[in-house]
Amino acid sequence: MQKLDIFNHIFPKPFYELMMKMAPGHEDIGKRVRGVPMLYDLDERFRVMDRFEDYQQILCLASPPIEALGEPDIAVQLARAANDGMAELIDKYPDRFPGFAASLPMNAPAALLEETRRAVDELGACGVQIFTNVNGKPLDAPETLPLFDLMAGYDRPIWLHPARRASHADYPTETKSKYEIWWTFGWPYETSAAMAHIVFAGLFDKHPNLKIITHHMGGMVPYFEGRVGPGWDQLGSRTSDEDLTGLLEKLEKRPLDYFKMFYADTATFGARAATECGLSFFGPERVLFASDSPFDPEKGPMYIRETIKVLDGLEMPDHVRADIYRNNALKLLRLNLNGA
Repeated sequence: MQKLDIFNHIFPKPFYELMMKMAPGHEDIGKRVRGVPMLYDLDERFRVMDRFEDYQQILCLASPPIEALGEPDIAVQLARAANDGMAELIDKYPDRFPGFAASLPMNAPAALLEETRRAVDELGACGVQIFTNVNGKPLDAPETLPLFDLMAGYDRPIWLHPARRASHADYPTETKSKYEIWWTFGWPYETSAAMAHIVFAGLFDKHPNLKIITHHMGGMVPYFEGRVGPGWDQLGSRTSDEDLTGLLEKLEKRPLDYFKMFYADTATFGARAATECGLSFFGPERVLFASDSPFDPEKGPMYIRETIKVLDGLEMPDHVRADIYRNNALKLLRLNLNGA
């Protein structure tokens, strides 16, 4: 069965070289990249991909967010280098990489929409990747909202990737997060919080066709359906210092209904129960195959293999499995592969 992996990561060579030049000391990215050869070594990537029959990848950058690497002028240069590098890869290896999600300088509002238009109109990006906050600011900040308007107009998806660093402490009395809690639990929380801001900002009422792919099967949201549903139906009942009850009246639907309008990917690192929970919440028509490669203990193949194992082991009609593996992505990304 053909498989299109829509959320995996790479550093195109021109981008990586520029990043090392402009932000050489940021979190020791160079060491991290050297430890995961698939991020920069195409031969290694192809060797891993060849282990899986009828397997292709949609490319996007790995963390950290571009806006975390430098001031707006640096972010603009890095975004352009990333998108040029991605476009070169899909042009050179279309059978391997049918498309890419563009990277954006989110801390440069004046250039944000310009680079989005360039990536989509000139480079052929399938959509854009953004992170769950912009250097600590929520995505519904005024300077970011025009991006949602533009992407809704394009009818192109937004890949939503979590972002939180170890400096985000778990408790007010601490100076940093311990035990990598910032990643294990912090990232799913970041995804869920960003989704909530998008919902309560009314973006789905403004743009009913807005398409957002949430990484890691929608973060915490599917598991907390009861809180998102009946819990948020009582919005304001737990708050004494401000009146939130009027917010529900402004929305056209229940909060739960908006959360089901997001898309989600299967990057749960081989967790069957989480996959089943997400499929139940979003429905198979809004779930897309993704592995989050190459950030696994084997530096690439494990998350692909284990995600396939989970999906192949679930009871579902073959046509539904084919939709998750490929057809949903073809429709959402507006791709026409091999006459599909």
